[in-house]
Amino acid sequence: MPQTSKSNRTYDLIVWDWDGTIMDSTPTIVHCIQQACRDLGFKAPDDTLASSVIGLGIQDSLRRAVPWIEPIHFPKLTDRFRYHYLAKDHELDLFVGIRELLQELHDQQYLLAVATGKSRVGLDRSLQHHEIGHLFHETRTADQSFSKPHPGMLLELSDVTQVPTRRMLMIGDTTHDLDMAANAGVDAVAVTYGAHPPSTLKESPSLAHVDDVAQLSQWLKTNL
Repeated sequence: MPQTSKSNRTYDLIVWDWDGTIMDSTPTIVHCIQQACRDLGFKAPDDTLASSVIGLGIQDSLRRAVPWIEPIHFPKLTDRFRYHYLAKDHELDLFVGIRELLQELHDQQYLLAVATGKSRVGLDRSLQHHEIGHLFHETRTADQSFSKPHPGMLLELSDVTQVPTRRMLMIGDTTHDLDMAANAGVDAVAVTYGAHPPSTLKESPSLAHVDDVAQLSQWLKTNL
């Protein structure tokens, strides 16, 4: 990525979703939601419904994924989901090319941040496992802020980094990410290789849709 004067940049802070954007975790999350339901004898959601809630906090995810289950059962359902996810977490990997792209942006002195529906414990574990925590200036999780699409995580990141929302860019794979960005007055780019298909992503505002990490890298080189 060529050197760019900071004064000529469109954005100073690039905020990333995690699951389905940085980490290739969508199939695993879907499987774990479904298996948690089966463990407790409940009907499991199909793949489309289970993937549609990825990016939300765990409680919001379950309410939407299995609306036929009484809320009293959600604590046990959450426990079973975490049980299955932890058994697979160490097997998950970053999307090909993401590590290199993040390093390039970091080297160019862009501020990088994460806004995710994961828990703080879950995100920190993943950052440590993949050894990329040092690339991010700040991170926010759903259990320490508001769940998407509430703008809270982005507004908090704006406050703590002193970067105005007009100079922030959100990158995510779901309408929850795009709607959060719109609610915060932040531009967004949608990646179509994660949880939500292009037809769904078109329902929310974004500057572009990119189909893989290579296309995302090219868009960033042209538009940052």
